[in-house]
Amino acid sequence: MPQWEQLLSLQKYGDQHKRLRQEQDETRLGFEVDYDRIIFSSAFRSLQDKTQVIPMSKTDFVHTRLTHSLEVSVVGRSLGRKVGIALLKKYPHLAEVHGYQFQDFGAIVAAAALAHDIGNPPFGHSGEKAIGEYFSHGEGKRFQKELNPTQFQDLTHFEGNANGFRLLNKKEPGIEGGLRISYATLGAFTKYPKESLPHRPTNQISDKKFGFFQTEKSLFKEVADELGLIQKTGVKQLSYQRHPLAFLVEAADDICYTVIDFEDGINLGLIEEDMALEYMSKIIATRIDTAKYASLTNTKNRMNYLRSLAIGTLIDEAVDLFIQEEEAIREGNFHQALLDQSKFKAQIDDIIKISIEKVYQSREVLEKEISGYKILTTLLDVFTKAMEKNERGETTNFDRLILKNFLSDLQLEGKSTYESLIEICSYIASLTDGNALRIFKKLEVGSL
Repeated sequence: MPQWEQLLSLQKYGDQHKRLRQEQDETRLGFEVDYDRIIFSSAFRSLQDKTQVIPMSKTDFVHTRLTHSLEVSVVGRSLGRKVGIALLKKYPHLAEVHGYQFQDFGAIVAAAALAHDIGNPPFGHSGEKAIGEYFSHGEGKRFQKELNPTQFQDLTHFEGNANGFRLLNKKEPGIEGGLRISYATLGAFTKYPKESLPHRPTNQISDKKFGFFQTEKSLFKEVADELGLIQKTGVKQLSYQRHPLAFLVEAADDICYTVIDFEDGINLGLIEEDMALEYMSKIIATRIDTAKYASLTNTKNRMNYLRSLAIGTLIDEAVDLFIQEEEAIREGNFHQALLDQSKFKAQIDDIIKISIEKVYQSREVLEKEISGYKILTTLLDVFTKAMEKNERGETTNFDRLILKNFLSDLQLEGKSTYESLIEICSYIASLTDGNALRIFKKLEVGSL
């Protein structure tokens, strides 16, 4: 079972010496440096033009991936700090011997939560599906014979989480180790610490998806070994039990999309306001001040109040569940999302069901997802064909224009077909909704 002093490792890619908590600059801790590096990265900034629920919507009420990520980070920081206070009481040697403070837990979870959507493609989750289905059912199926099964699975089930791990660690000329995030934060970021095959081998939450491509496999193993993560037995592929703080990152995301997507639906007029109090009433029953609620004069203010109460209640619930299950989590014997054990699970499920029916499946969402499929499929087709012809020395002038205008920053020379395909898919996934649309229009009208 990994010990907390392992799980809180400050090590970073390329370190030659052990980083010790006692030697940290208290004015800017290593875990806080992680947060700063993420927030100033181009991959994070691109989230301002990526949709959370309503693709390409310019409605003021709607959250982008950036605003969602900031909110998840704030909730994650609260979760981490509250858990940190409890763990330092339970394991006082972490502070007395190693120098850890409760803020360290909050900083790790906040940074990992800030980055949790950093690898997601344009146009919401439909973007992941569009990339995957290009290879499983579209023109990209032609590459299957050139790849091994796990490499092909990386493409047919393209995963934003794995792409996020790649972007955080991507080497650039003169920049080894990418952002050089601490291994504790990388561990907390990785909700699915396994490679793409076998696909969902168990019902454990950590096996639901995968967390790294084959291009980052050796790096993830290095991270997992440093953290002392438990490697799963009985499978040939690389697979680990989660870093415990990954459960808090997941809970922060679950809390935000449950409550805030529901709020977006109400502010957009897709869900009736009366449903807010009806569906949230059991979650906030012990906290609501009915007189204060009655004094609020508009929907926006009433929703702000209800949202604040609901998030606060669910934070406390998630912290209690984590502390209750902490040893089982570290032993690798806890296999659910924290909120799946919540006493509010029925209410959470009802809220999500309404959001799916009224928001996620609204006409605007479905229409824009169709557009997203068309846009990303076109980009994949043009870019992969230019890459193929370049490898064979058969480029046309059009292919050379594509390589020069759109793919010149990618390091494709000397790479295998798999590595080049991952590079192209990761590049497309890094595009904003607007950039993807602009490139698509250029290709469609031929105005390069």
